[in-house]
Amino acid sequence: MTPAPAWLDLDRDAGDLAGQIYRSLRDRILLGQLPAGYKLPSTRAFAASLGVARSTAVEAYDRLKSEGYIEASAGAATRIAALARMQQQRPMDDPWPIAETPSDKPPDHALFRPGVPDVSAFPHAVWSRYLAARSRSLRIQHLGYENATGIFELRKAILDHISTTRGVVAVPEQVLVVPSTRAAIDILARTMLRRSGRKCVWMENPGYPAARTLLGDAGAEIAPVPCDEQGIDVSRAEGPQPALIYVTPSHQYPTGATLTLPRRLALLEAARRDGSLIVEDDYDSDFHYGSRQIAALQGIDRAEVVAYLGTFSKVLAPGLRVAYAVVPRWLVAEASQALQRSGVAVPTHVQAALADFISEGRLRAHLRRMNLHYAECMVRTVEMLTGQFADRLALSGGYGGLQLATWFRDEAMNDRAIIAEVNRSGYGLMPMSDFFIGKYAAGILFGISRAEPAAVQKLAADLEKAFGLT
Repeated sequence: MTPAPAWLDLDRDAGDLAGQIYRSLRDRILLGQLPAGYKLPSTRAFAASLGVARSTAVEAYDRLKSEGYIEASAGAATRIAALARMQQQRPMDDPWPIAETPSDKPPDHALFRPGVPDVSAFPHAVWSRYLAARSRSLRIQHLGYENATGIFELRKAILDHISTTRGVVAVPEQVLVVPSTRAAIDILARTMLRRSGRKCVWMENPGYPAARTLLGDAGAEIAPVPCDEQGIDVSRAEGPQPALIYVTPSHQYPTGATLTLPRRLALLEAARRDGSLIVEDDYDSDFHYGSRQIAALQGIDRAEVVAYLGTFSKVLAPGLRVAYAVVPRWLVAEASQALQRSGVAVPTHVQAALADFISEGRLRAHLRRMNLHYAECMVRTVEMLTGQFADRLALSGGYGGLQLATWFRDEAMNDRAIIAEVNRSGYGLMPMSDFFIGKYAAGILFGISRAEPAAVQKLAADLEKAFGLT
């Protein structure tokens, strides 16, 4: 029997053996310890050497292959893919001292508004029990000023959740609890602009208009970086070294593209080289349909250049007003101080209730239900658009998230005029041109969270009128 690699020591009590194998191989690939072209043993031999089922090794290999770390084809050996080697230097030498304009927006209740969850599916009864229980029995340690960055129970619960589902690597002290990702973006932008003495910020183009506004308000000079079907391409970035790089790598907003592994490594290397902070906005990656979702960028960051943002506004409801940032260790003290100075905070009883909600498995159960629901909604929307408007619209994405990007095949069409007409019927569609800086491509961004059969049928009829097909 081939001996098991000395560096791959499985913790059998911890479970998820396939995940342990995947992470061990991934990390050594990124560090260059398993070089490009290196031949891996067959899944049968590898499983035998580790004393695990072959299906466990197959699952780990399949995940590595789907994310681009290894290459394999029928009848050929499995080999390490050619990737850029990760650098280990920290971008800064600090110690770890842990101690859209509203009038333009469609209303939240508008059908097919992008980025808005189906709040009718919110678990009202369960949530109210947790909230009432914590309102009656808050612990003394939760009532002081020392919890300005979030109560420990919630920070730990959040980290337990995202380390399992998104591969985030951190400790609870790195988690900051905030009322919204916008608050986190503002705090991180102001902190990095002040710290670095730079004004340049790289941002995806097309990209999230609200983030663009927040960064501009903080004093940033936005340098748009082109995105395509592989995500942001930092090789095409222009301008001075950035203080901050804002990205949505898992589901690029608004196109839905997933940042490929070579592009991820190039982005990480650019940030390490320039001493920049990457702000990874993972706004709706809990919702993924079909293929297995790719882990967060933060999880493969070895130079501590990524701040990871998440929110419960998309997962549960916007009115909950709870989000979080997982910041690099060297930034914990400054970001925490900036959060305290800002005065923004989430009520303590809401934090405590949410911590219980997550820890007792309620969030996982809700996500399972909503993934099934949203997957059906996405299929309905895609089938309607491809079946009735394939000659007018080209689709982008559709594999996850709460929105679907489409592009006009006729580049001369005015997306704002078309959408203005359709939205008179109570929809919340958005023009793709609004997401660009400079030259743009026109199209329509659809929200899918409430795409029930009758709503999809009515939308199809209204689109036909707007396109002049009836």
